Amino acid sequence: MLHFLVLILCVVGAVRAEDPYRFFTWNITYGDIYPLGVRQQGILINGQFPGPDIYSVTNDNIIINVFNNLPEPFLLSWSGVQQRKNSFEDGVYGTTCPIPPGKNFTYTMQMKDQIGSFYYFPSLAFHKAAGGFGAIRILSRPRIPVPFPEPDADYTILIGDWYKANHKVLQSVLDSGKMLAFPDAVLINGNGGNNTQFTVEQGKTYRLRISNVGLRNSLNFRIQGHSMKLVEVEGTHTVQTMLSSLDVHVGQSYSVLVTADQPPQDYHIAVSTRFSSPVLTSTAALHYSTSQTPASGPLPLAPEDVQWSLNQARSIRTNLTASGPRPNPQGSYHYGQINVTRTIRVGNTPGLVNRKQRYAVNGVSFVAADTPLKLADYFNIDRVFRVGSIPDSPPVARDIRLDTAVMGADYRTFVEIVFENRENIMQSWHLDGYSFFVVGMDGGSWTPDSKKQYNLQDAVFRSTTQVYPKSWTAIYVALDNVGMWNLRSEFWARQYLGQQFYLRVYTPVKSTRDEYLIPSNALLCGRAAGRS
Repeated sequence: MLHFLVLILCVVGAVRAEDPYRFFTWNITYGDIYPLGVRQQGILINGQFPGPDIYSVTNDNIIINVFNNLPEPFLLSWSGVQQRKNSFEDGVYGTTCPIPPGKNFTYTMQMKDQIGSFYYFPSLAFHKAAGGFGAIRILSRPRIPVPFPEPDADYTILIGDWYKANHKVLQSVLDSGKMLAFPDAVLINGNGGNNTQFTVEQGKTYRLRISNVGLRNSLNFRIQGHSMKLVEVEGTHTVQTMLSSLDVHVGQSYSVLVTADQPPQDYHIAVSTRFSSPVLTSTAALHYSTSQTPASGPLPLAPEDVQWSLNQARSIRTNLTASGPRPNPQGSYHYGQINVTRTIRVGNTPGLVNRKQRYAVNGVSFVAADTPLKLADYFNIDRVFRVGSIPDSPPVARDIRLDTAVMGADYRTFVEIVFENRENIMQSWHLDGYSFFVVGMDGGSWTPDSKKQYNLQDAVFRSTTQVYPKSWTAIYVALDNVGMWNLRSEFWARQYLGQQFYLRVYTPVKSTRDEYLIPSNALLCGRAAGRS
């Protein structure tokens, strides 16, 4: 009898120990949207533009059944969600087969050891210019302390530049070998006019989760008459800094706290493009619940120079004493004491190939293979890609060649990646599957002596970093997640025209301890079709 009771208790304990599941069903359709007051064709999720928020808690299992009702293939990717041991679910063409028209696919992923603010987006073709994006929030587990009082409410704010033209027209311009014109507007939660408001009550504090889901431009965010307290960056609790405005570069996400401590009326929220001519500005309203007075007066001014933005970026640091997704302090991982085993220099360049505009990383402009790279790797399909088809550093010559660029890397190594931007543009880079320490950034050219100015104590830990014009940014990353991971420019036209590659993090040990098996429902396409 005692043995029977012990068995029952063990079973009950195992059931209780399993992490919760959250289920979603999404229907992807085209529909009419009016972000700029005129009808456009947008990509809707369950009839919504932008798409619905994903609410989750650390370690939740997220099950999303996506029905593709578009007349073309479709994929969703999850910016900042690390897909631990499971790059099959990453949702970019290098890892996942597209969902055919009229078919469905169920994404199964875990928010393993993560907290924070992220977003999802459509990764194929130029769908991102039509919508299909939305916010992801991962809350801390109830017993894990958070380094600020629980806010009275939590708002999603999706900002981004926007074109009036249909996404297929934009794609055809790129396919013809030309570059896109400057965007037409900036949207705030899908609206380009002063049509969005966030209601607050006097004396209460609110968390704003701000993500730049746009196509190319850095954006400055500010609220008339109110300060913002920075508390989180892409899953990392930060040193809490008071800000009058915040630069959010394309692909990035931030959380700020705002207290409604002003007289009860409406106040302008302004979002403007940075380092651009012309400057595009969109507005929303911070609406006090008892206000009868619309927002008035001049918009709060945005800073003008690059140096201001660089100084702000350097000031964003990890809160070493705060808990992250686990109860241990974020500063318990002493990244500055780990030996770097490899330095990878990443240089972005433009150029012409066959008289058409292309963009390259280290002289290689990416072209997609006929089979997702992860599937080709898993099934040992020859001649889909070659590891080492992109060098570790920019070549001396500025020539560009086309290739399916894959860089090899060993599992459990600790590497330095230096992004070198010799162009007079703003760049932003994202690495799927990982967060990394942004240890340094500065103007001019990077040299080994630049390491002397690295922050080896409390660098911010994130998955998307900016690189200023004619400047460099250095990151440290522990390659502890086996898989095929996309490293790409978030300047979306450049990404589309080749400014990306895949980092194959490899171990010869075939064990589910290091990497999960291919999902049983995985779509198989290209030369992987028909395999089991």
